[in-house]
Amino acid sequence: MDKLRIAGGRPLNGRLRVSGAKNSALKILAASLLTEAPLVVGNTPHLHDVTTMIELLGSLGVDVTVDEGMRVQVQAANVHSQRAPYELVKTMRASFLVLGPLLARFGRAEVSLPGGCAIGARPVDQHLKGLQAMGAEIELDGGYVRARTRGRLQGRHIHMDIVTVGGTENLLMAATLADGVTIIDNAAQEPEIVDLAECLIAMGARIRGHGTRSIEIEGVEALHGCTHSVMPDRIEAGTYLVAAAATGGRVHLTHARADILTAALERLEAAGAEVAFGDDWISLDMTGRRPLAVDIETQPHPGFPTDLQAQFMALDCIAEGTSRIRENIFENRFMHVQELNRLGADIELVSASTALVRGVDHLSAAPVMATDLRASSCLVIAALVARGTTVIDRIYHIDRGYETIEEKLGGLGADIARVR
Repeated sequence: MDKLRIAGGRPLNGRLRVSGAKNSALKILAASLLTEAPLVVGNTPHLHDVTTMIELLGSLGVDVTVDEGMRVQVQAANVHSQRAPYELVKTMRASFLVLGPLLARFGRAEVSLPGGCAIGARPVDQHLKGLQAMGAEIELDGGYVRARTRGRLQGRHIHMDIVTVGGTENLLMAATLADGVTIIDNAAQEPEIVDLAECLIAMGARIRGHGTRSIEIEGVEALHGCTHSVMPDRIEAGTYLVAAAATGGRVHLTHARADILTAALERLEAAGAEVAFGDDWISLDMTGRRPLAVDIETQPHPGFPTDLQAQFMALDCIAEGTSRIRENIFENRFMHVQELNRLGADIELVSASTALVRGVDHLSAAPVMATDLRASSCLVIAALVARGTTVIDRIYHIDRGYETIEEKLGGLGADIARVR
């Protein structure tokens, strides 16, 4: 099993290109099921999760071709199955997003209940409640969701009981082929949902209000193909910015958007970083200084993203002062605390959702283990600042969300290698 070996103590300096957003690409690939025409998806990141989604679509009968630049063409003209098996869905939660498109286009779907990182229950009841409101008949049997419709789905006014990104995306895709108008209230506002909606609009969907709390979808008879370029990955960009800040370095990110990272950039400036940006770039300069401790409270977009909580905790570990980090989105998302403390951090869990981080003047190398995707990136940041050489085990988590992380960090001057 691969591991990462990192010798800490080197400030990160240089330029880095941000990859396409995993959390956007996966949903757009699932949207290919809504039409028999080809959908061409550019700027697709080369990640294990993307490979899993392509494998899942292939198992349904979708024709998929990928060129050397990870430009993916998907055509769902010969779909022969509406069953997404446990063997694939268990490894990646986003696989559940084929439910809405399959049901909307074919009138039936059988999808395993999802798996993925162990960072909380993340139930799918809001997905199912919305589809039932649109006329779907749903039963749970043997760990599978079996859904069918009598005719087309029907447009409805749906109020989400909680803000859910996946639920909003599943219902958004399903509603594009429904009879009548669907309104999703209390919808998630994440930029990846906006990217998905823009792709669907290019395919002929009629959507208004994406990126707000209320999305209106007027169903159409059929969608057509299009070519769409995936938005930049804001979480990858944020991770490298935090890594540069923690090491006292300087980094210039290309193919990056500051407008979708507002909350994180504000916290980096509060930590003492000098931040500048343009239409497609972000730069950060820590001028060699130790960061200042910053409080973090995760919220749905446009608040501070939960997927950057662990990375900022790593920064706070070696910051000047004491910080409080509150996780409001997922339970059980502090599994990295124990591993950071193994490196010499001083973190106290004052409740299941709140951590108190007392900054120390240095961390020390130790063997650590990644527990989920974002926890793994926080351990990389901690290792970059730690004295000595740290070995991070179970890095398959990292490969789910970060494209060639050792090459990108190595290009910024990190002493990092993938080893067995």
